Amino acid sequence: MTAALKTPSERTASEDLADVDRVLAGDVQAFEGIVRRWQRPIVNMAWRYCRDRSRAEDLAQEAFLRAWRALAQWRRESSFSTWLFALAANLFRSELKRFPTVTVPLDTAPEPSRPAAQHHAMEMQNSSESVRRAVLALPARYREPVILYYFHEMDLGSAARTMGLPEGTLKARLSRARALLQRRFPHLEAEQAAMGISVLNTGKEA
Repeated sequence: MTAALKTPSERTASEDLADVDRVLAGDVQAFEGIVRRWQRPIVNMAWRYCRDRSRAEDLAQEAFLRAWRALAQWRRESSFSTWLFALAANLFRSELKRFPTVTVPLDTAPEPSRPAAQHHAMEMQNSSESVRRAVLALPARYREPVILYYFHEMDLGSAARTMGLPEGTLKARLSRARALLQRRFPHLEAEQAAMGISVLNTGKEA
């Protein structure tokens, strides 16, 4: 298959593989290509964990440093991006255990107000933010699957591999997380469905 016929994901995978091979062969500057491709997704992923932009950037920098040190350990059984995201998720999980982000209990997260017709856009944003705060208040075993699958928009298989879980286990945790959120916000799903968005503002369903 020629480069012109490759999909964007295939081109990215090829570029990752080429850069990894160059780094392992001694061309340290080739790692800059990896950082350039994945810096924004990794920072965004870190922000979903901690909700602090400065801390997210620091966590992302540490993730790339660890990837650099462990590059030879990538076994190439999965894509480089899956390996990188799994490494980053493990780092973020460990760091947040050491220095937790301040959250409120799920039961105290504010219920989004019913939007007035003339303020739909603002109220939809406020509702989404309330749900995001509620997600951060979920127990960690449910919070991380929601972050990866809904907010980071991984597919089920990628999210499961990132967490090192069977797909069935991840799917069960997503289902439990949705149940917890819907119990806390009993009217939110119907209100957002009427506006064409899901309770988690993604339209995805595990």
